[in-house]
Amino acid sequence: MTIREAEAQWQGSLKEGSGRLRLGSGVFEGAYSFPSRFENGPGTNPEELIAAAHAGCFSMALSAILGSGGHVPVRIRTVAKVHLRTSTAGPTLTRIDLETEAEIPGLAPEEFQRLAQSAKATCLVSRALAGVADIRLKADLVTDAAAEKRNQEISR
Repeated sequence: MTIREAEAQWQGSLKEGSGRLRLGSGVFEGAYSFPSRFENGPGTNPEELIAAAHAGCFSMALSAILGSGGHVPVRIRTVAKVHLRTSTAGPTLTRIDLETEAEIPGLAPEEFQRLAQSAKATCLVSRALAGVADIRLKADLVTDAAAEKRNQEISR
């Protein structure tokens, strides 16, 4: 069984206080506060970390599903946007938008959409976030022509 951990420390009142978040691996540590969470203040917040976890998990799930069908992705880039709103229960994650772009030679766009939806449904973080009422997916398959153009732009 794999166990992952992270740590949070908080000092002071909700609105005037501050804290630090630290991943158990030590690869990330950052400040968080009421302004960084509920406004646009500097620092990170739990929702941003959830977005990072969801983007990473979805990308890996899609890679696994593609690989099981004999399709090795050149690259997968996913952005997750977590929507935090106030509800009668208090602050609530109401929606997550997953936006992924993948370069997979030889894969039909319809098949890519089907596999991306499967990754969204089976990704461990998607399943852990089942309480979020609305998880949306926008998946773009990069065609050979678009990939060639991107590669030419990079090599300039």
